[in-house]
Amino acid sequence: MKKIKLFSFFWIFQFICSLQVSADELRIAVASNFYPALQEIVKSYVLYQNDSLGQKHNVALIPGSSGKHFAQIMNGAPFDIFFSADDVRPSLLEQNGEAINKSRHTYALGRLVLWSPVDDLIDKNASILQSRDFRFIAMANPKIAPYGNAAKETLTSMNLWETLEEKLIRGENIAQTFQFVNSGNAQLGFISFSQIVNSNYEVNGSYWKVPKSLYEPIEQQVVLLNESFLAEDFLSYLLSEESQKIISRFGYDIP
Repeated sequence: MKKIKLFSFFWIFQFICSLQVSADELRIAVASNFYPALQEIVKSYVLYQNDSLGQKHNVALIPGSSGKHFAQIMNGAPFDIFFSADDVRPSLLEQNGEAINKSRHTYALGRLVLWSPVDDLIDKNASILQSRDFRFIAMANPKIAPYGNAAKETLTSMNLWETLEEKLIRGENIAQTFQFVNSGNAQLGFISFSQIVNSNYEVNGSYWKVPKSLYEPIEQQVVLLNESFLAEDFLSYLLSEESQKIISRFGYDIP
């Protein structure tokens, strides 16, 4: 009997410890376009934790399309923070009671570009769109990815949406769209400006910075999903000078 009680106590102790480990992990759902920048911010935050908090907690980043993350959160996915590539989904989460009230705010303003890895293929007026002298053009799915929606708005503003629709390859998110173009499956594509200036790798070719007048502002918002000291501390660190420098360095405008 003593052995059974000791065995039971051991597993109860293990269970409590596992809960503590889980509580110390911060799970962040992040739009694909902001994932590289947030990786840098997390690295900086870990150093900050060691210096200021005297301890280190695990921060898990889960990249994906904003639409897909939104659906997962509505279905109970255990995220603590959601970095969306738009302002619509965080607002809907707040309205539906899935986010902490008044935690929503804009962390970056995104820019859309048309990019090709081929030098001089895209000129300053993006004349290639009018000429249609290409086989395929890539964009993120406008139904689930804000940058894809901005691309559709751009083509619609230029009266080219119906003309070019048959040439479109749709990526699930902006990261997959980049790969479609980078691999040569599409000759050009609409991606985030942050992917062009990403300091983690060199991007060659030609690009056109889409005029802001052709699409609605890409106001990227973050929202807190679970109240915890770690989550609130991380969002507070996001407003620090160091974080703001990283966001700017990755090609975003600061709100």
